Amino acid sequence: MIVSNQHLRIPAHPLITRVVVSDGFDAADDWIAEAADAKSVIVTADILLADRCLKAGATVLSPTGKAFTTASIGGAIATRAIMADLRAGGDQVGGPAPFAKADRSRFLSALDAALVKLAR
Repeated sequence: MIVSNQHLRIPAHPLITRVVVSDGFDAADDWIAEAADAKSVIVTADILLADRCLKAGATVLSPTGKAFTTASIGGAIATRAIMADLRAGGDQVGGPAPFAKADRSRFLSALDAALVKLAR
């Protein structure tokens, strides 16, 4: 399922569902967090959305295959806050590294492991 607040071009496939929500602030995040449950695998780079989905019992992965867990999410939120403070103070901080083949491989492996675990 792809959830967005505008129409995105995605392949026509019977296993892909598109949900377009309003363009309100965090409308897509709100929809995803409300729909998340223990049978969900959520893929997001949004740390605050990851936290909301973890609280709903979902499995949460980053697009690079890093699993967000209840043990790791607090540190990720703190790091996000520190980086936001540095940017607000005018510091030049770099963004994430470019997506690499290793990221794709790690993501596919983590996604497979999450789906196998849910199938049990």
